[in-house]
Amino acid sequence: MAHVELSLSEVFVPAAGTPTEQAFDNVGQWSDMVRRAAEPCLLIDADTTVVAISASGCELLCLGTPEAVIGRPLLDGGLRLVDFTATPSELTEQDTDKIPPLLALHSGRLARGLLRVQGADADGGTTVDAITTPVLADGRVAGSLTFFSKL
Repeated sequence: MAHVELSLSEVFVPAAGTPTEQAFDNVGQWSDMVRRAAEPCLLIDADTTVVAISASGCELLCLGTPEAVIGRPLLDGGLRLVDFTATPSELTEQDTDKIPPLLALHSGRLARGLLRVQGADADGGTTVDAITTPVLADGRVAGSLTFFSKL
């Protein structure tokens, strides 16, 4: 037989003068969280412009610093994706439409996939697992939020 345990806690009451309205839209709230996150993550808007990226995300994706990437298009901001062949070559624009951050934008659904990122050196690249969710604003897809994990 299943056992369920419940507990009660005190009700959180905001301090006097605390605004009850959201200070930012949904993308703005996620942007703040991504910038401060310890996990490798990335937030892009509907135009594929990088809105926020964590420092660990920049390191994992070989992008330098967040300041160098924010405000630039995802694929023109230094992100170099390569295929999974023995001699990796850079992905074409048609292939990049299928990467999780862009797929979630276009489909409005969760997306997951493996990416191979070309580093600064000429090695075979780093393989990362990418899990992406669309970010909504007023019921429409306004961007996508991706978390990365090195394999």
